[in-house]
Amino acid sequence: MVAEAFIDFAIALGLGLLVGLQRQRDDVLIAGIRTFALTALLGATCGTLAAEGSSWLIGAGLLALSGLLIAANVVASRRPDYDPGLTTELALLVIFQVGVLATSGQRTLAVVLGASTALLLHLRTRLHNLARGLSEIDMRAIMQFVVVALVVLPLLPDRRFGPAGVLNPYQIWWMVVLITGIGLASYVASKLLGGQAGALAGGLLGGLISSTATTISYARRSRELAHPRDTALAGLVIMLASTVVFGRVLVLVAMISPTHFRTLAPPLAAMLALTTGISASLWWRHRDQATSIPAPTNPTELKIALGFAAVYAVVLLAVSYGRQFFGDRGLYAVALLSGLTDMDAITLSTATLVQRDELDGSIGGRVIVVASLANFVFKGAIVAFWGTTALRRLVFLTFGLTLAGGLGVLVLW
Repeated sequence: MVAEAFIDFAIALGLGLLVGLQRQRDDVLIAGIRTFALTALLGATCGTLAAEGSSWLIGAGLLALSGLLIAANVVASRRPDYDPGLTTELALLVIFQVGVLATSGQRTLAVVLGASTALLLHLRTRLHNLARGLSEIDMRAIMQFVVVALVVLPLLPDRRFGPAGVLNPYQIWWMVVLITGIGLASYVASKLLGGQAGALAGGLLGGLISSTATTISYARRSRELAHPRDTALAGLVIMLASTVVFGRVLVLVAMISPTHFRTLAPPLAAMLALTTGISASLWWRHRDQATSIPAPTNPTELKIALGFAAVYAVVLLAVSYGRQFFGDRGLYAVALLSGLTDMDAITLSTATLVQRDELDGSIGGRVIVVASLANFVFKGAIVAFWGTTALRRLVFLTFGLTLAGGLGVLVLW
């Protein structure tokens, strides 16, 4: 028991020293490394005594600390280099609570809170630059994601409705949050890169944002490229974006159906390995060339979110009814149709049914592979319509190898 108490105090002291070290390096007037360490120990002492029945000591400790901070600010305000900011004062109050948590059976929370505080203080300049660099459109994207994830989601009922009992409003909107969250992260990454990146980064971000949109963009752009090497670069980005889709699908499957991931993942992992090999061979030839990333649209627009929710619900119903009335053939037919333009809806709906034990995992993996092959056919048609002859040759070769490998996976798995 005594040893556990020493560990708790050591954690509090270490976190206080960590945050205090950062404040000391910034030469703040109010508090440095020793003050933060002592504040953490004060919180740990109050937390320990509160556990023995003196819970009022936590409030008393906070009041005493607040009084000291007020007195220190009054004295410091007389100096010409006084900074009226509240960052250090708030950090001291947080570290006091970290000390309390460390001795109240909440070690993990104390460590996360203390480390996060140190990180936020350390990233001050970068966070300020990031905030100043955000446009009105960027802020709107962030706020709309807040609405999608933190306002709408908690209000929806978490129970099944509708035909076959497969429609759960909360789960449907959770899928929307998941997809828009990935889209927002990719949107921010593309903004940070400023629109210019190597072929590898362009393909990776293109696959995260939308492999179909990337294919359309580069197919159209190929008509403006004079050098054959640039056309090959466009083909590389299209193939890379299509490869990333399988990695994205595997992540979604792991999140939605973790208990059945081992049965769902193998055919998808095989497709990822195949497309990665094809992409790697192309990338090796064009790895040093630069390319521009297609300008992304705001992925958190409510219209887009509502549209995806509707598509996902329809696909969920179609998969359920297709299996009920036509067996596995019905599932594959739905996958072919839905996979033509969008992989997310069929992936999420299939993974959801597998997680509910309403569909066998091995069949679910094959269904998603069928949808992915349909998606390759659709993107190949895009290149055939908009791309140049040189781009068509390259894309048809790489996509043809992918389709042949995919058919082999379906036959052999």
